[in-house]
Amino acid sequence: MRPTSVCMIHDLDATGLLCPLPVLKARKRLNALTAGDQLRMRADDPAAVIDVPHFCAQAGHRLVESTQDGDVQIYLIEKNT
Repeated sequence: MRPTSVCMIHDLDATGLLCPLPVLKARKRLNALTAGDQLRMRADDPAAVIDVPHFCAQAGHRLVESTQDGDVQIYLIEKNT
């Protein structure tokens, strides 16, 4: 068992996937994580800029940050408790 102050960051590459696959893959990946862990997801689907924040709000996860790297969006999502 790891200390509660340590969170793990997991990576998900959803580039090349179109709506709704990036969010569906994020949901599946987050379900397997421990509360407080973070998922860093890369996506290039134009709809992700709307879908990912909406998914986080609906599922109760926290969108920690959203950045752009060329054509790729990078989302850091913290799993809800």
